[in-house]
Amino acid sequence: MKMISIFFQRTLLTFLLSGTISLTVVQAQINREAVVKRHRVSVKAMNDLASLSVGNGKFAFTVDATGLQTFPDFYAKGVPLGTQSEWAWDTFKNVNHYKIEEAYQYYNQYGRKVPYTVQLNEPERAKGATNFFRQNVHRLQLGNVGLELIRRNGQAAKPGDIKNIRQQLDPWTGEISSSFTFEGVPVSVITVAHQESDLIAANIQSSLIRQGRLKVKIRYPYPTGDWTDVGNNFANINQHQTIITQNGAHAATIKHQLDSAIYFTDFSWLGKATLKTRSAHFFVLSPDQHSSQFSFSFLFTAGGKSGNIPGFKQTQENSYTSWKQFWMSGAAVDFAGSTDPRANELERRIILSQYLTKIQCAGNFPPQETGLTYNSWYGKPHLEMHWWHGLHFALWGRSAILTKSADWYFKVKSKAEKIAKVQGFEGARWQKMTDNNGNESPSSIGAMLIWQQPHIITFTELLYRENKDEKVLQKYKDLVFATADFMASFAHYDPLKKKYMLGPGLIPAQERFKADSTFNPTYELAYWQWALKTAQQWRVRLGMSRNAKWDDVAQNLAALPVKDGVYLATESAQDSYTNPVFKTDHPSVLGTFGMLPATELLDQTVMRKTFDLVWNTWTWSDTWGWDFPMTAMTATRLGMPEKAVDALMMNIKTNTYLVNGHNYQDDRLRIYLPGNGGLLSAIALMCAGWEGNTIENPGFPKNGKWKVKWEGMQKMF
Repeated sequence: MKMISIFFQRTLLTFLLSGTISLTVVQAQINREAVVKRHRVSVKAMNDLASLSVGNGKFAFTVDATGLQTFPDFYAKGVPLGTQSEWAWDTFKNVNHYKIEEAYQYYNQYGRKVPYTVQLNEPERAKGATNFFRQNVHRLQLGNVGLELIRRNGQAAKPGDIKNIRQQLDPWTGEISSSFTFEGVPVSVITVAHQESDLIAANIQSSLIRQGRLKVKIRYPYPTGDWTDVGNNFANINQHQTIITQNGAHAATIKHQLDSAIYFTDFSWLGKATLKTRSAHFFVLSPDQHSSQFSFSFLFTAGGKSGNIPGFKQTQENSYTSWKQFWMSGAAVDFAGSTDPRANELERRIILSQYLTKIQCAGNFPPQETGLTYNSWYGKPHLEMHWWHGLHFALWGRSAILTKSADWYFKVKSKAEKIAKVQGFEGARWQKMTDNNGNESPSSIGAMLIWQQPHIITFTELLYRENKDEKVLQKYKDLVFATADFMASFAHYDPLKKKYMLGPGLIPAQERFKADSTFNPTYELAYWQWALKTAQQWRVRLGMSRNAKWDDVAQNLAALPVKDGVYLATESAQDSYTNPVFKTDHPSVLGTFGMLPATELLDQTVMRKTFDLVWNTWTWSDTWGWDFPMTAMTATRLGMPEKAVDALMMNIKTNTYLVNGHNYQDDRLRIYLPGNGGLLSAIALMCAGWEGNTIENPGFPKNGKWKVKWEGMQKMF
């Protein structure tokens, strides 16, 4: 096994990624292009789970086997043909004048009534308020841009008419090339996304253009207002307005107006073409029939006309250059030469997870669990998942990407402070199910979760440790301190036990426990202590006096609950391993030593026994995509590399990685980006280890079957 870590050299060169981010370029020892290109995605059939995406982290566009969004209904129950941007949200009209306080439910907590924003089913007024604030705001599907293919008999093409499909996504360039035949006539389409704008460009070649049987169709859907939105709701035509505002020889603009949102689509094309309205919210761009080639680009903006937009060639060059810069920055892993039969598949998952998290999760806000493809939970991000979405960027030497979404916490801090104040706590209580502006959405589980609270301390500590720059401390200290203030005030002192307790009045990361009776979850106790001690370190580094309250809570937290020599999920669940329900969902007890380093509360012998029990008796068929990397991280820290790899490659449905690299969960969540991000965090730990670790590649077996090269990783805590 060969490790390239300490000895690789960093150059002083930097480049701009997505227009504003400066990243360090590494003088690579690994042939990065070869590694990435051996995992180009190939699609040879109209498969609704094999759609492909291009994007830039703030905007993404997903296509079917034709290279555009030609058959949205066919893909609606697979990986949908979404078009989403981080700025694009809408709100239905609040005709009943609901207020968020109408979704409050009061819990008896620490001897007082504490309000939480939950899902209420009665009375009817409260139910209506709950539903309204869950629906609103909702993330938009911006538009559907596909091919209009016309049969010789004048009828529209159906998915089965598309033959001889040869489609490829090249992650190295960010380009999708698609070829197929329609009624025996070849068609080729190249699709790329601009890396600084919400812009897609495509080049189409086919004699069908000359025949007038290939055009471009543009449709604008209306938001469903449902838990999910896949962008194919073409009903409700009277509830929104779409018009052509400008229409020229080589460019046009369409304006779309919804309940609260107005946005524009600017089109530009080479050669002659005409844009016409077909019907409400349905437009057709018809290329001139004197050519068999047509290239065009389209840009979504909230502010209207933005001048001349880049054409296909400019966008293609931008994509090529930017993606090369991305892959040549940060970390890389190469398993070439490994003889373990799982090595190539694991490497494929790593490469495609980097690609997908770059296009779906690298923006200025925490992403939703289904990224910029389709809505889940109305398109809203869940802050507990930000650990899985964002942490890996720092571990993979791309901390500037994590910085963007970490800075979002400044924007929403005042609302987090308001939540804490209303509930009678100090500091800032970070939201769970939220939106770009930090509004909290009603959720009976989400409102009671607490494990998202320390995440910003984790993020900023990683950012600091990269270069140990005091500017990072100065920048983020208010976020860190406000977080620690809440955490210290949330912990409740029990005078009989002479310990600080967490709960009752919470739900742990393993969401199987009732809020009103659950206390002292193992993972959260350890995370509380680690985060409070880390926040205290920030004060010391800054030359400030120690916070006595933080010290008191950290030093006197309840012990991690143990029964029969293993850690319980929570102290309140003495039947953690005898009640079958409690052996489902996230085995978050393992995060206590995996996601987290060893804390003063931890006994590694007990954790080893806990790991063995969980491994052998957990209902792995009832888990989520990030549970497998979390388990691998625990195995790595416990010195069990074979189990670490086994965990990552466990043959469970929720650990499925589709041909496009997406982590499939079930019929509801066909993609699940926390799984992709979790995989990357686990690989970083398995390669680079953690501070104090002396074992080379601690997460990979030393059986001669793994040849692991890596460079550019940052150690975990």
